[in-house]
Amino acid sequence: MLVLPGKILLMINVEMDFSEAYTDRCSSVGHAARRGDIKSLRKLIKKGSSVDVPDNRGWMPIHEAAFSNAAQCLQLLISSAPSKSYIKSKTFEGESALHLAAKCASVQCAELLLGAGADPNDLTNDETTPLFLAVESGPEDLVRLLLKYKANVNGPHSCSGWNPLHQASLMERTDLIQLLLESGVDRECEDDFGIRPLFIAAQYGKYESLHLLLSHGADVNCQAKDKATPLFIAAQEGHEKCTELLLSKGADPNLYCNDEAWQLPIHAAAQMGRSKILEMLITVTDRVCDTGKSQVSPVYSAVYGGHIECLEMLLATGYSPEAQECQMFGCKSPMCMVIQKGHSNMASLLLKYGLKLSSLYLQNCLEYNNFLLFRYFLSQHCPLPSREELDAFKQQSSKSHHKEWLPYLLLAELDAAHLLDATWIRSVNDDILNFTLEFTNWKRLSADVELLLSTHAEYFTWIPQKHFESIPPLTHLCRLQIRSILKTERLRSKDYVSQLPIPSCLQEYLLYSNVLSFYGISTGDNFQENKLQNITQESD
Repeated sequence: MLVLPGKILLMINVEMDFSEAYTDRCSSVGHAARRGDIKSLRKLIKKGSSVDVPDNRGWMPIHEAAFSNAAQCLQLLISSAPSKSYIKSKTFEGESALHLAAKCASVQCAELLLGAGADPNDLTNDETTPLFLAVESGPEDLVRLLLKYKANVNGPHSCSGWNPLHQASLMERTDLIQLLLESGVDRECEDDFGIRPLFIAAQYGKYESLHLLLSHGADVNCQAKDKATPLFIAAQEGHEKCTELLLSKGADPNLYCNDEAWQLPIHAAAQMGRSKILEMLITVTDRVCDTGKSQVSPVYSAVYGGHIECLEMLLATGYSPEAQECQMFGCKSPMCMVIQKGHSNMASLLLKYGLKLSSLYLQNCLEYNNFLLFRYFLSQHCPLPSREELDAFKQQSSKSHHKEWLPYLLLAELDAAHLLDATWIRSVNDDILNFTLEFTNWKRLSADVELLLSTHAEYFTWIPQKHFESIPPLTHLCRLQIRSILKTERLRSKDYVSQLPIPSCLQEYLLYSNVLSFYGISTGDNFQENKLQNITQESD
């Protein structure tokens, strides 16, 4: 009970029925037309039931009959129409009865409607024509019927700007393509993206459509708004027969696509791993893209896609592993991309075909935490960073896990003293600093380094190893001397050291096994060794 000033109102529970708003509001006449029940429909109309009551979709009985292919019901509704506009009435989606007849492939219903004055060029809300829907649904007789009633074959017939010729090409309905061409359709009609029917055929691998359009003179080198060609899209999508046909009909493999991302069909084939198509394109593509300034080598595309077969095909036919710097991908060379993408198995392939390693690649490996390739490059005699390069190198290395790369660099005979500047000493932890000193004669460091270390010990928490207070043992000094004689190329191979005519314990000592073990660093586990071997094996 609710109390208001001066009044007492009783709350009455009323059951609200919302089902009316959601039922199919199709009238009895509409239901009869939908079922194709001509007897019931005659009775309803004779009783005076209205034929123009819409349901909650805007559908009237005439729409139901057309969509249900109920020709007798449709004929009765046309003859019982309350006005001439009835035949042109539309659903809420802008579909006329003719649209619905075309959509459900009803030739008989379409003929009744056209004969009664339906517009063959009427548009739905999304700008679709009956002719487009007829091509989509498929019956050739239906398409012929619409053309007979002067359906316009040119211009856009759908919201995307597609013409019926686009749709027929996609469906590979050569009979409809032929019919449309004979009816005067523009074979070069374009959709909103500048795409022509020939492009559609190439894109979806519709060989018969492609062949027929080309035989009728369609432009083999047409370009969409982004400058993509039929040859480019066929190469990208891997349609081998279509690519071969396009090339035989004069498709230009040197028409580039996309002003901002410079690409040719050869790039698309390489990036998508279309090796057979790539083989066709290598022989006909201008080599200016290989090393030309402001252009992109397809070698980059093969690496980007991770397709080693395509990469080797390009390299074996003369494409350079030392391709030009690629601003589009932000890479100075294909090897930089290999590191960035983590396609480690491609590294040995680039080396096999003449790429020269530089210390830049070691820095790239640190940047992308690719420590497997870092180690591999060292084993392949990659130049160590020079003193001039060390500042940038150390700046990058400070962001990486030192145990993953520092031991290998020092074992490759980088002069540890070159690391010992103020930046390095203050940026690394105690273990890393102590480990670095193990590769030096810690009693013969320069005065500047001595001062830095002394200050670091005094003002920071660094605690040096106790043996650094003493003169290095003779064994350590001999190790330093022998390693300097062997030089970096030989020290990078465990195999070389293991073949020296000295006891195995001395071989291990030369390889700093005792120091590595003390600091908890393992550089020779089988798993890592196997991964390094796989880099080479996978590219063979």
